[in-house]
Amino acid sequence: MKTICRPALLIIAATTVPQACALADQQLLTSSYVLGYTNQLSYLPGETVSFHLSTTATKLSIAVARAGQERVKVWEQADVVASAHPIPDRASSDGCQWPVGCALKIPDDWKSGYYVATVSAADNAATTSLFFVVRSAEPGKNTKILLQLSTNTYNAYTNWGGHSLYSYHDRDGLQGHRVSFDRPLRSQFGNWEEPFVKWAEAVGYEIDYAVNSDLEFHPELLQHYRLVLSVGHDEYWSAPMRDNLEKHIADGGNVAFFSGNTCCWQVRSEDNGRALTCWKQWYNVDPLFRTGDHGLLATAWSHHLVRRPENELTGVGFLWGGYHRSHGQFMDDDASFSIHRPKHWIFDGTQMKQGDRFGGKDTIVGYECDGCELKWQDGLPSPTCNDGTPKSFVVLGTCPARWAPGDSLWYDRFPKERVGNAVMGVYTNGGTVFTAGTTDWAHGLRGKDPVVTQITRNILDRLSK
Repeated sequence: MKTICRPALLIIAATTVPQACALADQQLLTSSYVLGYTNQLSYLPGETVSFHLSTTATKLSIAVARAGQERVKVWEQADVVASAHPIPDRASSDGCQWPVGCALKIPDDWKSGYYVATVSAADNAATTSLFFVVRSAEPGKNTKILLQLSTNTYNAYTNWGGHSLYSYHDRDGLQGHRVSFDRPLRSQFGNWEEPFVKWAEAVGYEIDYAVNSDLEFHPELLQHYRLVLSVGHDEYWSAPMRDNLEKHIADGGNVAFFSGNTCCWQVRSEDNGRALTCWKQWYNVDPLFRTGDHGLLATAWSHHLVRRPENELTGVGFLWGGYHRSHGQFMDDDASFSIHRPKHWIFDGTQMKQGDRFGGKDTIVGYECDGCELKWQDGLPSPTCNDGTPKSFVVLGTCPARWAPGDSLWYDRFPKERVGNAVMGVYTNGGTVFTAGTTDWAHGLRGKDPVVTQITRNILDRLSK
């Protein structure tokens, strides 16, 4: 929904350009800088990565490393000739259109993974980091686990060039409705996915990688995997992404959502996947609002006009969740799950009992949480299934969560005083789907919480077979 960390982003001097210059190029930075982006988010070995670069330097060096248990350098190039290029006024929505500064053909022996390209001026006066993903040339050969990274969310929160899908850090104090991948992006990989990957590789799991849009444009890769993972803050989903993953589940594939605020907003891909449109709470301004095709409105998946709550996919949703240890909600709580059904296979090897709590040391509950409407009987919660949660959903753990004051304005017909929960649970509908109902599950892996690690092992071991 709204970012909690609000990190320092690359805000260029163009933030002072008057609105009257709407079609003029933005001003370049006056100090030394290196900026760039890649022409795709993911590649196969043998394909070429094009680095689109702009800099005050005349020569650059590029070093590429794979991020796993450790970052391992795999390629470098010095003396890359470089120059500065204009920043279009609509760079954030329509891209920068910079020329290719350097190209790299991915060697056939590169492992699937998340790769970081560090681009530095020859005099080290400035540097930047770009990222791209390498998919497996032989999907499913070495592992049956696929991690799809939340790259749509990375783009939604990036305000470089003036706009993001949020107003709090916008150039004009406005909320954008279209964001381009053809601009410098701020990755969120280090917040959630990297701690998960470091833990997984350290204990011996091999994982193949993809990005959000691969579920839309390369859905054929899903058939090669038994388990698809979502980790961290996987907030923005297109209808084809969701259609293809739901078909994968119906066909017997498994999914684990070690994530929260998941599949909250529907987006539409444009420019062959190089841009996203999302009107969010301004759904009545979306051109589709006037056509009657409300199922594809770029607004909340749970909106009553869309009629496709994310609960139908994940088992839970943000409408019955909210914030925990964030946005002023439950700030003194220990951010841990209370266990309800300890005999479930999820808890095998944990020695946990009903009512025990876990994860508080690493505050695994938060900052954004998903839940479902609950009914209680004999001290145990179950879903009402009135909100789209599948009838086979089993509630395994809960922790209170609540929307921040004023957030009800984001959803039509939302009750303002609702207190919900982060809900951890599982359902089976063809394949099996686990949901953690929290963005910060991976922090428990980083902190080596024994219960978090055992539950994660149980899920990976069982659902990847």
